[in-house]
Amino acid sequence: CVTGLTIRHVRERFQRSNETISNYFCKMLDILSSHPFYTQYIHLPADDAPVSSKIRDNPKRWPYFMDAIGAIDGSHIHAFPCSYDRHLYQNHK
Repeated sequence: CVTGLTIRHVRERFQRSNETISNYFCKMLDILSSHPFYTQYIHLPADDAPVSSKIRDNPKRWPYFMDAIGAIDGSHIHAFPCSYDRHLYQNHK
């Protein structure tokens, strides 16, 4: 979720089941990642695009992004994996 809320919180907010919330999340993910939406609105940086100064000048982030290929234009994406999957996502670029 963009807000960082869990499915449980979204379920409470919209008074729908976990299955309904999950189904609509998958539908939106499919829409946002498929043609024509993706090709019209998603613009990847060029291979020779400079790294954003928000990352390059930040000593907390630069060591982790220094060798990354295709970091997203200075954005930091918060990920909230399930507790049993969390170890798979730690220390990854």
